[in-house]
Amino acid sequence: MMIISSGPRGLLMAVVSAVAALVPFYSAHAEMSAWADNEGGRMRLVALAPDAGGKIRAALQIEPKPGWITYWKEPGNSGIPPQVTIAAESGVTLDAIAYPVPKHFFNGAIEDIAYDAPVTLPLSLTAAGKGPVTIDAAAFIGICKDICIPFQANLQLKLGPAIQSHPQEEAILQAADARLPKPPSQDFDVTAHAMSPDRKTLSLDLVLPGEGKAAPDIIVTGPSGYAFTKQIGGKRDGATFKVDVSIGKLPKDYDMAGKQWSVLVIDGERAMETTLALE
Repeated sequence: MMIISSGPRGLLMAVVSAVAALVPFYSAHAEMSAWADNEGGRMRLVALAPDAGGKIRAALQIEPKPGWITYWKEPGNSGIPPQVTIAAESGVTLDAIAYPVPKHFFNGAIEDIAYDAPVTLPLSLTAAGKGPVTIDAAAFIGICKDICIPFQANLQLKLGPAIQSHPQEEAILQAADARLPKPPSQDFDVTAHAMSPDRKTLSLDLVLPGEGKAAPDIIVTGPSGYAFTKQIGGKRDGATFKVDVSIGKLPKDYDMAGKQWSVLVIDGERAMETTLALE
């Protein structure tokens, strides 16, 4: 089980968070904001003008420096997930954040689910009205090497008319979409799942795209702040795989009936993400 916790790195984040909050606005009259810089890396906002329905394709670009990592949506033992907040007065709302396939990192007892290279998080936004759009976004991420540093920046972006062509921004957004895990397919899916009566293990039956011998990497995300990765007794038979995933301590009085958890399965070069309906 992995829970966002107040371990040594979490404590450091709390101590220096006030410093991180002092990072000023970074703005640009274009479809890319200026880069906001930090000791461990940099980040910026990229967006295209709203379509006829007010939908905006956007992304948060994060570039950790060599040797540094930044986190996935459920980060591991003591990391923090990326957070993006759009100022209400801008008339723009954040509908969803998507996450490219992460990596697993182990350092003793510390387990991280993160990125150690530049990563772009696709953002789905909606503009309330017509006319020019200014996005005021506050981005907050954790970025770590030997220590973890909270990285907060306010990114402002003024979008031009939709009739203009923006090939660089389009290329950035398309590349980000290509790195997202795919939805289930006939050759890559969770075909059955069941929680044990004591809620200690989640049994999964999967069909996998290859016929290798190695177990896939499986990340089950449950309540916010919880991720489960420990496999028990996995057995791969060609394209099929049966395994139990250990479920540790859940929140007190947590009622899983009717809840939907997510599972990310990484098998070689392919990754699939789907939801699990619990009874």
